[in-house]
Amino acid sequence: MISNNLPDVKPEDLKQKPIERAETIPSSWYHSQAMFELEKEALFSSFWQLAGHESELAEAGDMHTLEVAENPLLLVRDQQDQINAFYNVCKHRGGPVAVKKGTTSVLQCQYHGWTYLLDGSLRGVPQFRKVDLFDKKDFGLEPVTKQNWEGLLFVSLDDDIQPISQFLDGIADQIAPIDISEFQFVEEQSYIINCNWKVYVDNFLEGYHIPIVHPELANLLDYREYKTDTSDWYSLQHSPFQDGDNLYKSDNGKAYYYYIFPNMMLNILPGRLQTNIIRPISPGTTEVIFKYYYKNPDDTEMIRDDIEYSDEIQQEDIEICELVQKGLKSKAYDKGRFSVEREQGVYHFQTLLKQELAKTLPIKQD
Repeated sequence: MISNNLPDVKPEDLKQKPIERAETIPSSWYHSQAMFELEKEALFSSFWQLAGHESELAEAGDMHTLEVAENPLLLVRDQQDQINAFYNVCKHRGGPVAVKKGTTSVLQCQYHGWTYLLDGSLRGVPQFRKVDLFDKKDFGLEPVTKQNWEGLLFVSLDDDIQPISQFLDGIADQIAPIDISEFQFVEEQSYIINCNWKVYVDNFLEGYHIPIVHPELANLLDYREYKTDTSDWYSLQHSPFQDGDNLYKSDNGKAYYYYIFPNMMLNILPGRLQTNIIRPISPGTTEVIFKYYYKNPDDTEMIRDDIEYSDEIQQEDIEICELVQKGLKSKAYDKGRFSVEREQGVYHFQTLLKQELAKTLPIKQD
Protein backbone atom coordinates (compact mmCIF):
# COMPACT_ATOMS: atom_id res chain seq x y z
CA MET A 1 0.00 0.00 0.00
CA ILE A 2 1.41 3.40 -1.03
CA SER A 3 1.65 6.03 1.69
CA ASN A 4 -0.62 9.08 1.50
CA ASN A 5 2.44 11.22 2.21
CA LEU A 6 3.63 11.37 -1.39
CA PRO A 7 6.71 13.32 -2.50
CA ASP A 8 6.39 16.60 -4.35
CA VAL A 9 7.08 15.49 -7.92
CA LYS A 10 6.35 17.77 -10.87
CA PRO A 11 5.07 16.27 -14.16
CA GLU A 12 8.15 17.52 -16.02
CA ASP A 13 10.38 15.61 -13.56
CA LEU A 14 8.97 12.34 -14.93
CA LYS A 15 9.31 13.12 -18.63
CA GLN A 16 11.64 10.90 -20.65
CA LYS A 17 13.86 12.89 -22.96
CA PRO A 18 16.68 11.56 -25.16
CA ILE A 19 20.01 11.48 -23.33
CA GLU A 20 21.30 14.34 -25.48
CA ARG A 21 18.66 16.66 -24.01
CA ALA A 22 17.84 14.95 -20.70
CA GLU A 23 18.42 16.34 -17.23
CA THR A 24 19.27 14.22 -14.19
CA ILE A 25 16.61 13.60 -11.53
CA PRO A 26 15.97 16.45 -9.06
CA SER A 27 18.31 16.69 -6.10
CA SER A 28 15.37 16.49 -3.68
CA TRP A 29 14.89 12.84 -4.68
CA TYR A 30 18.18 12.07 -2.94
CA HIS A 31 17.17 13.37 0.50
CA SER A 32 13.36 13.40 0.64
CA GLN A 33 11.82 11.16 3.31
CA ALA A 34 8.59 10.96 1.31
CA MET A 35 10.50 9.77 -1.78
CA PHE A 36 12.34 7.22 0.35
CA GLU A 37 9.05 5.79 1.63
CA LEU A 38 7.59 5.68 -1.88
CA GLU A 39 10.64 3.84 -3.23
CA LYS A 40 10.28 1.11 -0.61
CA GLU A 41 6.85 0.26 -2.00
CA ALA A 42 7.23 1.07 -5.69
CA LEU A 43 10.69 -0.49 -6.10
CA PHE A 44 12.01 -2.69 -3.32
CA SER A 45 8.72 -4.40 -2.51
CA SER A 46 7.89 -4.89 -6.18
CA PHE A 47 11.09 -6.19 -7.82
CA TRP A 48 13.44 -9.11 -7.37
CA GLN A 49 16.07 -8.83 -4.64
CA LEU A 50 19.31 -10.79 -4.55
CA ALA A 51 19.37 -13.02 -1.46
CA GLY A 52 22.63 -14.91 -1.98
CA HIS A 53 24.08 -17.96 -3.70
CA GLU A 54 23.11 -21.59 -3.23
CA SER A 55 26.67 -22.35 -2.06
CA GLU A 56 25.92 -20.33 1.10
CA LEU A 57 23.29 -22.94 2.02
CA ALA A 58 25.23 -26.08 1.18
CA GLU A 59 23.80 -28.49 3.79
CA ALA A 60 20.39 -29.26 5.25
CA GLY A 61 19.65 -26.81 8.04
CA ASP A 62 21.90 -24.06 6.67
CA MET A 63 20.09 -20.72 6.91
CA HIS A 64 20.64 -17.00 6.68
CA THR A 65 18.54 -13.89 7.15
CA LEU A 66 18.10 -10.69 5.17
CA GLU A 67 15.82 -7.68 5.02
CA VAL A 68 13.84 -6.34 2.05
CA ALA A 69 11.92 -3.07 2.36
CA GLU A 70 12.00 -3.45 6.17
CA ASN A 71 10.57 -6.98 5.91
CA PRO A 72 12.73 -9.60 7.70
CA LEU A 73 13.23 -12.71 5.56
CA LEU A 74 14.80 -16.13 6.04
CA LEU A 75 16.30 -18.67 3.63
CA VAL A 76 16.90 -22.26 4.73
CA ARG A 77 17.76 -25.58 3.05
CA ASP A 78 15.49 -28.38 4.24
CA GLN A 79 16.03 -32.13 4.59
CA GLN A 80 14.78 -32.71 1.02
CA ASP A 81 17.59 -30.46 -0.29
CA GLN A 82 15.12 -27.71 -1.15
CA ILE A 83 15.97 -24.08 -0.38
CA ASN A 84 12.92 -22.36 1.09
CA ALA A 85 12.26 -18.66 1.65
CA PHE A 86 9.97 -17.30 4.36
CA TYR A 87 9.17 -14.13 6.19
CA ASN A 88 11.30 -14.32 9.31
CA VAL A 89 8.22 -13.70 11.44
CA CYS A 90 6.60 -16.07 13.92
CA LYS A 91 2.82 -16.33 13.51
CA HIS A 92 2.30 -16.03 17.27
CA ARG A 93 3.23 -12.41 17.97
CA GLY A 94 5.72 -11.45 15.27
CA GLY A 95 8.94 -12.61 16.90
CA PRO A 96 12.06 -13.49 14.86
CA VAL A 97 12.50 -17.15 13.97
CA ALA A 98 16.19 -16.68 13.19
CA VAL A 99 18.60 -13.85 14.00
CA LYS A 100 21.78 -14.84 12.12
CA LYS A 101 23.41 -17.32 9.78
CA GLY A 102 23.83 -20.84 11.05
CA THR A 103 22.78 -24.47 10.84
CA THR A 104 19.80 -25.95 12.62
CA SER A 105 17.41 -28.90 12.54
CA VAL A 106 14.36 -26.80 13.47
CA LEU A 107 13.53 -23.10 13.48
CA GLN A 108 12.63 -21.66 16.86
CA CYS A 109 11.07 -18.28 17.56
CA GLN A 110 13.45 -16.22 19.67
CA TYR A 111 10.53 -14.68 21.58
CA HIS A 112 8.30 -17.47 22.96
CA GLY A 113 9.87 -20.63 21.59
CA TRP A 114 7.41 -21.74 18.92
CA THR A 115 9.21 -24.20 16.65
CA TYR A 116 8.90 -24.76 12.92
CA LEU A 117 10.20 -27.46 10.61
CA LEU A 118 12.52 -26.44 7.78
CA ASP A 119 9.60 -26.56 5.35
CA GLY A 120 7.92 -23.79 7.37
CA SER A 121 5.25 -25.90 9.04
CA LEU A 122 4.53 -25.27 12.70
CA ARG A 123 5.66 -28.13 14.95
CA GLY A 124 5.82 -27.06 18.61
CA VAL A 125 3.54 -24.64 20.49
CA PRO A 126 4.50 -24.52 24.17
CA GLN A 127 1.75 -23.90 26.75
CA PHE A 128 -1.08 -23.66 24.21
CA ARG A 129 -3.22 -26.61 25.34
CA LYS A 130 -6.13 -24.49 26.54
CA VAL A 131 -6.49 -22.42 23.36
CA ASP A 132 -9.73 -23.14 21.46
CA LEU A 133 -10.12 -23.44 17.67
CA PHE A 134 -6.36 -23.47 17.06
CA ASP A 135 -4.97 -25.54 14.18
CA LYS A 136 -1.20 -25.62 13.69
CA LYS A 137 -1.70 -26.02 9.93
CA ASP A 138 -2.97 -22.43 9.82
CA PHE A 139 0.09 -20.96 11.53
CA GLY A 140 3.05 -22.01 9.41
CA LEU A 141 5.69 -19.52 8.30
CA GLU A 142 4.59 -17.26 5.46
CA PRO A 143 6.45 -18.19 2.26
CA VAL A 144 8.22 -15.67 0.02
CA THR A 145 8.52 -15.97 -3.75
CA LYS A 146 11.99 -17.35 -4.58
CA GLN A 147 13.79 -18.36 -7.76
CA ASN A 148 17.24 -19.71 -8.61
CA TRP A 149 19.18 -18.27 -11.55
CA GLU A 150 22.62 -19.71 -12.34
CA GLY A 151 23.07 -20.57 -8.64
CA LEU A 152 22.04 -17.11 -7.42
CA LEU A 153 18.95 -16.92 -5.20
CA PHE A 154 16.42 -14.14 -5.70
CA VAL A 155 13.35 -13.28 -3.63
CA SER A 156 10.44 -10.94 -4.18
CA LEU A 157 7.65 -9.63 -1.97
CA ASP A 158 5.44 -9.52 -5.09
CA ASP A 159 3.94 -12.96 -5.70
CA ASP A 160 2.92 -11.99 -9.25
CA ILE A 161 6.33 -10.82 -10.44
CA GLN A 162 7.66 -12.05 -13.80
CA PRO A 163 10.33 -14.80 -13.67
CA ILE A 164 13.83 -13.65 -12.81
CA SER A 165 15.03 -15.10 -16.12
CA GLN A 166 13.11 -12.37 -17.95
CA PHE A 167 14.93 -9.67 -16.01
CA LEU A 168 18.35 -11.25 -16.63
CA ASP A 169 17.78 -12.48 -20.17
CA GLY A 170 21.05 -12.71 -22.10
CA ILE A 171 23.54 -12.46 -19.23
CA ALA A 172 24.48 -16.15 -19.13
CA ASP A 173 25.30 -16.08 -22.85
CA GLN A 174 27.28 -12.84 -22.53
CA ILE A 175 29.62 -14.18 -19.85
CA ALA A 176 30.04 -17.69 -21.34
CA PRO A 177 32.04 -19.86 -20.82
CA ILE A 178 31.95 -18.54 -17.23
CA ASP A 179 29.40 -20.50 -15.19
CA ILE A 180 28.77 -18.72 -11.89
CA SER A 181 26.77 -21.66 -10.55
CA GLU A 182 30.16 -23.38 -10.11
CA PHE A 183 31.45 -20.63 -7.80
CA GLN A 184 31.65 -20.99 -4.02
CA PHE A 185 30.90 -18.43 -1.34
CA VAL A 186 33.99 -17.25 0.56
CA GLU A 187 33.39 -13.94 2.33
CA GLU A 188 30.91 -11.14 3.04
CA GLN A 189 31.70 -7.52 3.82
CA SER A 190 29.34 -4.68 4.67
CA TYR A 191 29.80 -0.91 4.51
CA ILE A 192 27.57 1.83 5.93
CA ILE A 193 27.75 4.90 3.70
CA ASN A 194 26.37 8.38 4.41
CA CYS A 195 24.60 8.82 1.10
CA ASN A 196 21.31 8.03 -0.57
CA TRP A 197 21.16 4.63 -2.26
CA LYS A 198 20.72 6.30 -5.66
CA VAL A 199 24.01 8.18 -5.25
CA TYR A 200 25.79 4.86 -4.91
CA VAL A 201 23.96 3.39 -7.92
CA ASP A 202 24.67 6.47 -10.06
CA ASN A 203 28.36 6.22 -9.16
CA PHE A 204 28.53 2.51 -10.00
CA LEU A 205 26.91 3.02 -13.38
CA GLU A 206 29.60 5.08 -15.09
CA GLY A 207 33.30 4.76 -15.75
CA TYR A 208 33.49 8.53 -16.25
CA HIS A 209 34.95 8.98 -12.76
CA ILE A 210 37.50 6.16 -12.96
CA PRO A 211 40.55 8.20 -14.08
CA ILE A 212 39.94 10.75 -11.30
CA VAL A 213 38.69 8.65 -8.39
CA HIS A 214 40.30 5.26 -9.13
CA PRO A 215 43.78 5.77 -10.63
CA GLU A 216 44.84 2.16 -9.94
CA LEU A 217 41.69 0.80 -11.58
CA ALA A 218 42.37 3.05 -14.56
CA ASN A 219 45.74 1.30 -14.93
CA LEU A 220 44.04 -2.11 -14.76
CA LEU A 221 41.25 -1.53 -17.30
CA ASP A 222 41.59 -0.35 -20.88
CA TYR A 223 39.55 2.84 -20.41
CA ARG A 224 39.58 3.58 -24.16
CA GLU A 225 37.58 0.37 -24.70
CA TYR A 226 35.29 0.81 -21.68
CA LYS A 227 31.73 0.31 -22.98
CA THR A 228 28.19 0.42 -21.60
CA ASP A 229 25.32 -1.65 -23.00
CA THR A 230 21.73 -1.52 -21.78
CA SER A 231 18.90 -4.04 -21.72
CA ASP A 232 15.32 -3.84 -20.45
CA TRP A 233 16.13 -4.24 -16.76
CA TYR A 234 19.91 -4.23 -16.53
CA SER A 235 22.98 -2.51 -17.90
CA LEU A 236 26.46 -3.85 -18.53
CA GLN A 237 29.75 -2.03 -18.30
CA HIS A 238 32.61 -4.05 -19.73
CA SER A 239 36.24 -3.55 -20.53
CA PRO A 240 39.28 -5.60 -21.50
CA PHE A 241 42.30 -5.45 -19.22
CA GLN A 242 45.39 -3.43 -20.01
CA ASP A 243 48.32 -5.34 -21.49
CA GLY A 244 50.71 -6.78 -18.94
CA ASP A 245 50.44 -8.89 -15.82
CA ASN A 246 47.71 -8.23 -13.28
CA LEU A 247 45.70 -10.10 -10.70
CA TYR A 248 42.89 -10.95 -13.12
CA LYS A 249 44.82 -11.59 -16.33
CA SER A 250 43.77 -14.62 -18.36
CA ASP A 251 43.73 -15.61 -22.03
CA ASN A 252 40.28 -14.10 -22.48
CA GLY A 253 40.27 -11.80 -19.49
CA LYS A 254 37.47 -9.26 -19.36
CA ALA A 255 35.65 -7.35 -16.65
CA TYR A 256 31.84 -7.42 -16.61
CA TYR A 257 29.99 -5.00 -14.33
CA TYR A 258 26.24 -5.69 -14.33
CA TYR A 259 23.65 -3.49 -12.68
CA ILE A 260 20.18 -5.04 -12.20
CA PHE A 261 17.29 -2.72 -11.41
CA PRO A 262 16.74 -1.45 -8.83
CA ASN A 263 19.67 -2.16 -6.47
CA MET A 264 21.83 -5.17 -7.41
CA MET A 265 25.26 -5.51 -9.01
CA LEU A 266 27.17 -8.50 -10.36
CA ASN A 267 30.89 -7.86 -10.86
CA ILE A 268 32.34 -10.75 -12.83
CA LEU A 269 36.07 -11.17 -13.39
CA PRO A 270 38.05 -14.28 -14.36
CA GLY A 271 37.52 -16.82 -11.56
CA ARG A 272 35.57 -14.42 -9.35
CA LEU A 273 32.01 -13.20 -8.82
CA GLN A 274 31.36 -10.26 -6.52
CA THR A 275 27.78 -9.26 -5.76
CA ASN A 276 26.72 -5.89 -4.36
CA ILE A 277 23.37 -5.51 -2.64
CA ILE A 278 22.40 -1.88 -2.06
CA ARG A 279 20.13 -1.66 1.01
CA PRO A 280 18.59 1.74 1.76
CA ILE A 281 18.51 2.54 5.47
CA SER A 282 17.33 6.16 5.38
CA PRO A 283 17.28 8.96 2.80
CA GLY A 284 20.90 9.72 3.67
CA THR A 285 22.25 6.32 4.75
CA THR A 286 22.90 3.17 2.75
CA GLU A 287 24.30 -0.25 3.50
CA VAL A 288 26.30 -1.91 0.72
CA ILE A 289 26.72 -5.66 1.19
CA PHE A 290 29.57 -7.26 -0.77
CA LYS A 291 29.74 -11.02 -1.22
CA TYR A 292 32.69 -12.80 -2.81
CA TYR A 293 32.45 -16.11 -4.70
CA TYR A 294 35.33 -17.97 -6.38
CA LYS A 295 35.70 -20.85 -8.76
CA ASN A 296 38.80 -21.94 -6.85
CA PRO A 297 38.10 -21.14 -3.17
CA ASP A 298 41.40 -22.76 -2.14
CA ASP A 299 43.49 -20.08 -3.88
CA THR A 300 43.81 -18.09 -0.67
CA GLU A 301 46.54 -15.75 -1.90
CA MET A 302 44.57 -14.61 -4.93
CA ILE A 303 41.41 -14.25 -2.85
CA ARG A 304 43.20 -12.15 -0.23
CA ASP A 305 44.66 -9.86 -2.90
CA ASP A 306 41.31 -9.56 -4.68
CA ILE A 307 39.38 -8.62 -1.52
CA GLU A 308 42.05 -6.14 -0.42
CA TYR A 309 42.07 -4.52 -3.85
CA SER A 310 38.26 -4.35 -3.92
CA ASP A 311 38.23 -2.74 -0.48
CA GLU A 312 40.61 -0.02 -1.70
CA ILE A 313 38.25 0.75 -4.59
CA GLN A 314 35.29 0.76 -2.22
CA GLN A 315 36.94 3.23 0.15
CA GLU A 316 37.50 5.59 -2.77
CA ASP A 317 33.84 5.25 -3.79
CA ILE A 318 32.63 5.85 -0.23
CA GLU A 319 34.57 9.09 0.02
CA ILE A 320 33.26 10.52 -3.25
CA CYS A 321 29.66 9.33 -2.68
CA GLU A 322 29.47 10.98 0.72
CA LEU A 323 30.79 14.24 -0.74
CA VAL A 324 28.28 14.04 -3.61
CA GLN A 325 25.42 13.53 -1.11
CA LYS A 326 26.38 16.83 0.55
CA GLY A 327 26.54 18.55 -2.83
CA LEU A 328 23.12 17.26 -3.82
CA LYS A 329 21.62 18.72 -0.65
CA SER A 330 23.25 22.11 -1.12
CA LYS A 331 21.43 25.21 -2.34
CA ALA A 332 23.73 25.31 -5.36
CA TYR A 333 22.40 22.21 -7.14
CA ASP A 334 19.13 20.86 -8.49
CA LYS A 335 19.59 19.01 -11.81
CA GLY A 336 22.55 18.17 -14.03
CA ARG A 337 23.15 16.79 -17.53
CA PHE A 338 24.47 13.49 -18.91
CA SER A 339 27.63 12.71 -20.83
CA VAL A 340 26.36 10.93 -23.95
CA GLU A 341 29.69 9.09 -24.21
CA ARG A 342 30.13 8.01 -20.61
CA GLU A 343 26.84 8.11 -18.67
CA GLN A 344 24.46 5.88 -20.62
CA GLY A 345 24.15 3.60 -17.58
CA VAL A 346 23.12 6.43 -15.25
CA TYR A 347 20.61 7.67 -17.81
CA HIS A 348 19.21 4.12 -18.19
CA PHE A 349 18.79 3.76 -14.41
CA GLN A 350 17.12 7.14 -13.97
CA THR A 351 14.82 6.41 -16.92
CA LEU A 352 13.67 3.17 -15.26
CA LEU A 353 13.28 5.00 -11.96
CA LYS A 354 11.02 7.63 -13.53
CA GLN A 355 9.08 4.93 -15.37
CA GLU A 356 8.28 3.01 -12.19
CA LEU A 357 7.48 6.08 -10.09
CA ALA A 358 5.17 7.37 -12.83
CA LYS A 359 3.12 4.15 -12.47
CA THR A 360 2.54 4.97 -8.82
CA LEU A 361 2.28 8.73 -8.54
CA PRO A 362 -1.11 10.36 -9.28
CA ILE A 363 0.38 12.69 -11.89
CA LYS A 364 -1.08 13.06 -15.37
CA GLN A 365 1.50 12.85 -18.14
CA ASP A 366 1.15 14.98 -21.29
